Amino acid sequence: MPAAVGRLFRGRQGRDTVSFYLFVLPWLLGFIGLSIFPLLVGLATSMTNYNGFNLDNLKFVGANNYLRAFGDVDVPFSLWRTVYFSIINVPLGLALALGIAMLLNQRVPARGTFRTIFYLPYIIPIVAQVWIWRIFVDKNFGLLNAIISIVRPDTAIGWLVDFPTETLIAMTVWSAMGGAMVIFLAGLQGIPNELKEAAITDGANSWQVFRNVTLPLLTPVVFFQLVMSMINSLQVLVAPMLLAGKQLGQMPARDNYMFQVHVYQQIFVNNRYGYGTALLWLLFVVIVILSLLVFRSSSYWVYYEVEQEGGQK
Repeated sequence: MPAAVGRLFRGRQGRDTVSFYLFVLPWLLGFIGLSIFPLLVGLATSMTNYNGFNLDNLKFVGANNYLRAFGDVDVPFSLWRTVYFSIINVPLGLALALGIAMLLNQRVPARGTFRTIFYLPYIIPIVAQVWIWRIFVDKNFGLLNAIISIVRPDTAIGWLVDFPTETLIAMTVWSAMGGAMVIFLAGLQGIPNELKEAAITDGANSWQVFRNVTLPLLTPVVFFQLVMSMINSLQVLVAPMLLAGKQLGQMPARDNYMFQVHVYQQIFVNNRYGYGTALLWLLFVVIVILSLLVFRSSSYWVYYEVEQEGGQK
């Protein structure tokens, strides 16, 4: 056996193999140590009564934490609020990002400057984003109420109290739109102009060119954006909590009580590490199921220029 292994690593191919594994080794060690190992520890923790301090009487409770979640009234409520938020946030954000990308893909003056302006919110830290929006929607001194007061004097709408979810959606769309716009721009610039010109020559108008040429060729990008936006939206945590007050641990409005907020409360407020980790694994299962459904549906609406497995093009 050692002789066979020695022969395997002799010669140019053997040296290339050794070089490959040496280059891959740092990433592999990081992946195992920072991804696989924490996942296994989290799975093990979800089956214990761990509360952060009881290592001396740590007990294995099996699936009790998972069963407990089905009796927790805040679990279906927070999950529904998260799904409701995602149903509005994801398509609205993608539609606006695509629209802006199409506008900035035209030959317009200072389009580089406009691209930068629209991209800037994406790189602003989340804490700064929340403070910008808290100032913007302030009930007494906010710019939004000041603008509305032009047509409706003495407006004092408490956006963070009366419309918490709508404010959260607006802030999330504003902050994420720049990243999605850049990816859509890359996709749009990869579409051959010859196809658009041929459609126009055949008498197609702008809407027909978009519907029959641009959008089908852009569906792989839309598919990628949809999956990533859905995953990020279902894990929203910091924004609703910071919109609620100045401290991260402050409870948000009930309408903004998202699933991850409930997990945060269980782990860091109630010290139920085992139960909170079980909730995270349940969210993981929900995200996997929804992602698989989107992947399964892609065969009906995603167009690929090269032939895919199963004969789709």
